Amino acid sequence: MTTTTLAVLVPLLPFLGAVTGLLLGRTAPAFVRPLAVLPPLASLVVAVLVAVRQGGDQAVSAATELTPTGSVPVELALYIDGFAALVAVLVGVVATCVQIYSTGYLRDDPRYSSYAALVSLFTSAMLLVVYSGDLIVLLVGWEVMGICSYFLVGHYWETPEARAASLKAFLVTKLGDVPFLIGLFALATDAGSFRVTTVLGTVASGGLHHPTLIALLLLAGVAGKSAQFPLHTWLPDAMAGPTPVSALIHAATMVAAGVYFIARLLPVFQASSAAMIVLAVMAAVTMAGSALAALAQDDIKRVLAYSTIGQLGYMTGALAVGDRGAAVFHLLAHGAFKALLFLAAGVIIHASGTNSLAVMSRMKDLRARVPDAYWTMTVALLALAAIPPFSGFFSKEAVLGAAEHVATGHTEHAPGAAGWIVLVAGLITAVLTAAYATRLWLLAFRGRGTEAPDHGRQPVTMTAVLWVLAVPSLAFGLLYGQLPDWFDGRDLTPVLTTSVLGTGLALVGGLVTYGAWRQTTALAARVPLGAVAAHPDADAGEVEAEAIASHAPAFGDVAYAADPADPGRLLLGPLHRHAAVGFHLDAVYTVLFVRPVQAGASLVRFLDREVVDTYVRAAGALPRWLGAAVRRAQTGNVQTYVSALLAGTVVLVVAALLVATGA
Repeated sequence: MTTTTLAVLVPLLPFLGAVTGLLLGRTAPAFVRPLAVLPPLASLVVAVLVAVRQGGDQAVSAATELTPTGSVPVELALYIDGFAALVAVLVGVVATCVQIYSTGYLRDDPRYSSYAALVSLFTSAMLLVVYSGDLIVLLVGWEVMGICSYFLVGHYWETPEARAASLKAFLVTKLGDVPFLIGLFALATDAGSFRVTTVLGTVASGGLHHPTLIALLLLAGVAGKSAQFPLHTWLPDAMAGPTPVSALIHAATMVAAGVYFIARLLPVFQASSAAMIVLAVMAAVTMAGSALAALAQDDIKRVLAYSTIGQLGYMTGALAVGDRGAAVFHLLAHGAFKALLFLAAGVIIHASGTNSLAVMSRMKDLRARVPDAYWTMTVALLALAAIPPFSGFFSKEAVLGAAEHVATGHTEHAPGAAGWIVLVAGLITAVLTAAYATRLWLLAFRGRGTEAPDHGRQPVTMTAVLWVLAVPSLAFGLLYGQLPDWFDGRDLTPVLTTSVLGTGLALVGGLVTYGAWRQTTALAARVPLGAVAAHPDADAGEVEAEAIASHAPAFGDVAYAADPADPGRLLLGPLHRHAAVGFHLDAVYTVLFVRPVQAGASLVRFLDREVVDTYVRAAGALPRWLGAAVRRAQTGNVQTYVSALLAGTVVLVVAALLVATGA
């Protein structure tokens, strides 16, 4: 079987699994779980075979005309280089783990069959994006992912949070997709084709007439899909969906698509220095802002959501300095440890019965209830904090090293200003990332108070995949020496300067957070736990906050409304309340966009009801009145008709005489 044939099977198998699952889900429930797991598993095996055959060498390219258009052709094309081959393997691994995990996590869910089918469709759409060699075919996968995310985020549609989150995710990403579509058409117009190879050839020959405009239009779509500032606000709210869906979206699909798209078409963006500066600024604001927000979140899944936004900022930062090898390296490493973080968080939520870190911090021995999640999440958090030798250290170091090379003028792949912006923001974010990772670990696993609930052992389908993902989270970064063959020969060896600086800052962030936690824990220890028990109907956080109010004069106006032992409140101080709500960006959007649209809709409704409908009603009233008058004349009395006829005749005769006399 040829490599091209195998490549076609990679997105096709999960698609067939999705269709079959939707058709047989209700009529043959015994086949639902096999149909959920086996297609993505088979797709993973085939993706590995494709990667082995591709081997990081010459790209595999094939195409056939999909439909004649009379102008720019649309082709069913494959383009598989080293980047595509490895990203497809990542998608297959994460999707398979998510499907296996979901068989336990959603084993009692009445809508599991549709959920599993949508996950398979989601996987197929992402694989289509990865392997596609035609931008219109890529756009199909891009949009299918959008609709799948709408349904999966809104899986628990009975809750208003899930309904609002799914709608918000759909609308915000579509807001970016409109300029993205325009940019694709403009790019194809300049290149004369939607083929990726033709577009890149046009850029290389200087045939792109409007590089800045095209790059900025495309960036809008990338910002929406990959949750970059300012279109990132949908991703934290999307945590209302099932936890396995969060793992899939954050690790291997949807948000990874935007980064992968820029990596695939990076020369288009490099053709415009202005676009690279905009990309660098977008990455810097995203990195630092999301890390501050993560440090203030109470919901464990929202912490991880803001973490994803920040790590995607590192990837776009690498692209802003012209190094797609570093970007995709971090994409692959992040995919492993972020999937592990979300799935481990699902086990913790399942065991504790809550998403709240404040509540978890009041549970002792939670780590003993979930030993698998405890150890594997520790590995994933160390990878997230970029502590050597975990995978996140090597991939994040590749990003910082690339930025340092551009900033110091050792390479001309991007403007020097972009290098400095990404480097400074990346180092600041390294401190904050270690801080919120340490905070999450301390609050979740080092709690004090009552015994954690004991729900027994978690299903093996949920715990086994944690250990599977722990392996690449720990060891994948060590492959940096073999990856250049897959990444255009880019050397991914850590740079001494940024390695020492980045690791040192990460250690500082972790140690400072630990010190703040010790201080706030000592303060909270003065609160008698009986005070909470004495108010069973009250919110525990409010009771404890009141109880310690007199014991915390040194902390000024910093209020421990949710959890007095939260080091994030001490570290952020007055900034905490702003960071906790995402720096009020949703409120800004409400003022700038939501309210004007609602006001416009109200005006249109008023005009429609009070003006247009009034004219319509008036236009109908006149014939109705005439009809009523005519109907009154139809009495059915012959004498009345004869009298009216005679009267009319008399009137006509008189009128004729008057006219004749006047003449």
